[in-house]
Amino acid sequence: MSRTLLALLLVSSTAVACNVPVFRYALERWTADPVEVLVFHRGPLSADDGRHVQTWRTLAADRSRANLEVVLQDVTLLETDATTPDVAARREIWLSLPQSAREQLPRVVARSRHGRGQIINHWISSISDAAERLADSPVRTELIRRLQRGDAVVWLIVRPPQANTEKLGILKTLLEDQCRKLPDVLELPEGIGLPGSELYSEIPLLLKFSTLELDGTDPKEAWLVRQLSGVQPDSWAAGEPLVVPVFGRGRALEVIPAGRLTSDLVHDLTQFLCSACSCQVKEQNPGFDLLLHTNWNTALFGEDGELPPPPEPGARAENQRPILLPIPKGRE
Repeated sequence: MSRTLLALLLVSSTAVACNVPVFRYALERWTADPVEVLVFHRGPLSADDGRHVQTWRTLAADRSRANLEVVLQDVTLLETDATTPDVAARREIWLSLPQSAREQLPRVVARSRHGRGQIINHWISSISDAAERLADSPVRTELIRRLQRGDAVVWLIVRPPQANTEKLGILKTLLEDQCRKLPDVLELPEGIGLPGSELYSEIPLLLKFSTLELDGTDPKEAWLVRQLSGVQPDSWAAGEPLVVPVFGRGRALEVIPAGRLTSDLVHDLTQFLCSACSCQVKEQNPGFDLLLHTNWNTALFGEDGELPPPPEPGARAENQRPILLPIPKGRE
């Protein structure tokens, strides 16, 4: 049994909190974890570097635009005073970098949270290189578009530089077949729209699944490739494609080496994401968040970006057959 399936069983053992499917609950109610961008420097930044950092800080100030957290750290302080917990932690990160990176300041280290207490360093570069790669890319733009149009799960296929063409074709066929079949096999939970299981967005509630290929050699996608391959470094180094089911606001359920993927696993993971959200606490669910640049609140809830209040008791709610559920009425 995979680590993901074990985690799903543990989560599913808790009492059902509501009947909104996991993928929709995550889309409407889970804010993406920030990617930490550490900028190590010595003394003042140049004008160009300062502009890039200010751009990141502007994005980070409004988490609905990009899930970033920017921290500047002068390495002089790390060498003289690392007594506070935060500075001591950054000193540990600094000393873990290759000597070549520490000799070329300023240096950006971008890190993301994976599970409880696990943080992975995905990116080490100059500020200018990071500015071109971190916040946006064509595949991430397309991923956002699909999630905001109502795709329940987007299956990312990360193609390594030396991928076996035949095996890659078999993998794509498996996933595409499952994306076609599963809407006719799976069902959404009963009771969607009833009190405690309200839908807040007018995005259609769909059992719709798609695949999206990511070229591991595309420089525009360098950040996303590193964020995903960093979870399975041995498989990636061996030239094995990676498969990532993405849902909600860009949350990756797990990074799966292609050799471990089966039709049954695709079914089980998709069924979990389409089942009732058994645990409303995000940190107790498996997965990690991708770095995406979009205003989720505006896309979901309109120009003011405010989550609507739940319907009044006794309001009409509708739960029709899967594939498409109308937004429950009753907030007239």
